[in-house]
Amino acid sequence: MQDGFLDVFEPVNVPDFSNAEGVARIADRIEAHRFDARPMLEGARVAIFGVNDGRRSGDNEGCAAAPDAIREWFYQLVPHSTWKPTVDLGNIRAGAEEADTYAAVQSVVAELVQMGIVPIVLGGGHDVTIPLYRALESVGRPMNVVTVDPRLDFGGDPEVVSARNFMNEVVMHEPNYLFDYSNLGHQGYLTDPDTLELLERLQFEATRLGSMLHHMPSVEPTVRNADLVTIDMASVRASDHPASSHAGPNGMTAEHLCQLARYVGMSDRLLALGFFEHNPDLDDRGRGAQLVAQGVWHALDGVFNQKGDHPKSSTEDYLRYVVDLPGEAHEIIFYKSPRSDRWWMDVPVPSTGENRVPGSLLTPCSYEEYVEASNGNLPDRWWRTYQKLA
Repeated sequence: MQDGFLDVFEPVNVPDFSNAEGVARIADRIEAHRFDARPMLEGARVAIFGVNDGRRSGDNEGCAAAPDAIREWFYQLVPHSTWKPTVDLGNIRAGAEEADTYAAVQSVVAELVQMGIVPIVLGGGHDVTIPLYRALESVGRPMNVVTVDPRLDFGGDPEVVSARNFMNEVVMHEPNYLFDYSNLGHQGYLTDPDTLELLERLQFEATRLGSMLHHMPSVEPTVRNADLVTIDMASVRASDHPASSHAGPNGMTAEHLCQLARYVGMSDRLLALGFFEHNPDLDDRGRGAQLVAQGVWHALDGVFNQKGDHPKSSTEDYLRYVVDLPGEAHEIIFYKSPRSDRWWMDVPVPSTGENRVPGSLLTPCSYEEYVEASNGNLPDRWWRTYQKLA
């Protein structure tokens, strides 16, 4: 099985670098797919691979060369003290058609997820989110997707799929197993108001850049609830990541990206993560590639330090808080994990004519939302989740 699995990948040319200090580097710890050696997947915690296809990125097509540019910097970083078995599978070659690339990515990610390995994908265009999402069908439950993008990638010609409208394909995919979708970091002057209205009608969420940067911990519950997270590097301001034709003066800083990447990795629900739209042709002295490499490092730091919280464990050992809302006919139950100090809230499934079986959904939240409920206010996240369950 493994031999055929690796046949779709080009082996890695591990970059040469000076190691005069004698300090261990990731190149010394990662198990890479080389022309003369194949990595063992059994027991691996994370699998990194690249996608050399930027044909649907418009004028950012140079992003097809991103994986090797990122590796050159990533391999020079110092490995984590909590390092767990990690493999680098190499790069998926661009297929004769974009659909061929998608099929290869989908097959690989579905296989990795079934093995309990977290794939970290280096792209390539942000449209590669499509096969990543399709691969999750094999899990057999509703999925939550988070994108990080300065634009909302909807609309346009539905017959022409691109990195600017790939979410059409995700939302319209059949069978439909998308339960929730959120975009982080959109910028108002780049966003069509009609698209915001569409997301509201679909009961999806878009968090504006200003709200996100005002208090980064506020988006942690959103990514903690995600099965798939994909990041368009144009969401980082051009002064920190110049390597994208879509980069602008506003966006996340380098520090914000690394903080967000660690939040993503810390999620016990995470199935797959992707970094897209880095274009080496536009990079300035490799600064952009360094930043993506550091983002991957922080994501690994999160994965290696996961706490085994929900959904990998029950709430039996959690601290339980019951909040009665004045004037409401119900209470809200909050849980706090003693392992991580993170919070969840219980959202009941509404009883309808078709569904009279009691049930609830444990939803990540923040301590601030617990305080909000304690002050007699219904948290927006609770209400939005409740409406989706109705």
